Amino acid sequence: MPALNVISNLFTTIYNNESRRKKECVVLPASRFASEILRVMQKHRYIGEFEQVDDGRAGKFKIQLLAKINKCGIITPHFSVKKDQYFNWERQFLPAYSMGLLLVSTSRGIMSHHEAQSQNLGGVLVGYVY
Repeated sequence: MPALNVISNLFTTIYNNESRRKKECVVLPASRFASEILRVMQKHRYIGEFEQVDDGRAGKFKIQLLAKINKCGIITPHFSVKKDQYFNWERQFLPAYSMGLLLVSTSRGIMSHHEAQSQNLGGVLVGYVY
């Protein structure tokens, strides 16, 4: 059965494999947006190396897991957030202040809410990880 929501499938696969203490996982299908999300998660050391494998279809990701994710998920609907409203969304989706991150799609690409706050950018909430 094809994945209807690529980003939801990405977060669910990572979370299920982390909870089963796997060292790596394979996520399919791949997309450029999902690659940007993985890059942000890698930058904040929630996942290790990942690579996009072209299998002649939609592609797939091979992701090295570091056992640092307690929970991750997609935020639907994708709420718009202004640059001064991140604190309210942190309280709603993260367990504590400065624990975890919200993934935000901004005009400068996907980034964490900490980076978006420091650059005075609003955006659209995509997901969370802690």
